[in-house]
Amino acid sequence: MKIALDGLPLSDTLTGVGHYTLELARHLARSSADEVFVVSPRGFIASMELETGSPTNLHLTRPTISPLTRYWWSIGLPRYIRKNEIEIFHGTNFEVPLRGKCPSVITIHDLSMVLHPQTHNRRRVRRARQRLPIMARTATMVVTPSEAVRKEVHQYLEIPLDRIVAIPEAARRTFRRQDPELTDKVRKRLEITTPFVLYVGTVEPRKNLLTLVRAFEDVLSASDFSLQLVIAGRKGWMVDDLFRHVKQSPAAEQIIFTGYLSDDDLCALYSSCALFVYVSLYEGFGLPPLEAMACGAPVIVSRIPSLSETVGEAALLVAPTDVRELARNIRSLLQDDELRKQMAQKGMRRAAELGWERTARLTKAVYDQALARAAQ
Repeated sequence: MKIALDGLPLSDTLTGVGHYTLELARHLARSSADEVFVVSPRGFIASMELETGSPTNLHLTRPTISPLTRYWWSIGLPRYIRKNEIEIFHGTNFEVPLRGKCPSVITIHDLSMVLHPQTHNRRRVRRARQRLPIMARTATMVVTPSEAVRKEVHQYLEIPLDRIVAIPEAARRTFRRQDPELTDKVRKRLEITTPFVLYVGTVEPRKNLLTLVRAFEDVLSASDFSLQLVIAGRKGWMVDDLFRHVKQSPAAEQIIFTGYLSDDDLCALYSSCALFVYVSLYEGFGLPPLEAMACGAPVIVSRIPSLSETVGEAALLVAPTDVRELARNIRSLLQDDELRKQMAQKGMRRAAELGWERTARLTKAVYDQALARAAQ
């Protein structure tokens, strides 16, 4: 079978969708003899990452673009699909071509722009609201990362449940617990000098970082902890309120914004943090908590459907906007070594239950369903 995946998420700094595309492509190729093409009209920032140790049936493809085919989704991609006899196209980032005979699968990672538009740029919200329902109806099958998002797609986009399949994602193999001596250099370079609470992800309103900062302030004010808060991730949008609050915070000197970090640096932080906190207001799945678990970090997450589904019973759950409850749980983990050890062990077991091999196998089954539907 000739399978094509949307390669545009690999043309910029890799975040969640880029890592999803990369891991899925690799494991689809490794698990079968199918030809897997990752296709983009732009250059690949992850090209070397794809080429190193990749199977021979995985192809990174950048078609030549003309004045006509630069209209990628309407002309360029459909023409590429026809010319190369692609049998199924997977839109890994909410988009599929609207023209062409090739069956398609779309991954809808979340509906944040539909359900929480106030946390996004208005222009992106307008575009998503216009295009996402059309894309979902056009695709032969829809993949979501959780049952929570599957139900939302059914409810809000009116896609029949028999066309939507929930397939969980997984922590990448690079995220494994590191020995302390391997993490020292990273902590020193980032000026992390005490036990620290860690957050990883884009800095943007949906991640609810003001609640985390306020809970951190509460913990410091009510105890004699020597503690830092490390916020790792690229700066996103609508963050002025957060940075203004941090600048005026009595805990400002204990709060570190690292910016975007490499996987090696993240692994070092996951492996050496006192605990990991992820109190997002909304998620489609929540990979950072799973990555933290794979590295042995005790984890606290929001008590929301998708994150509860992702972590199972391996994390402490809190109401996302309850500063006092979050502060109380942070203190509990910091003060109780046995509880921290138990949560770390539970987390590592949970992370081990989910793997990209399984994700690829289940995704391939969706391709088969799409082909069967198209043949009817």
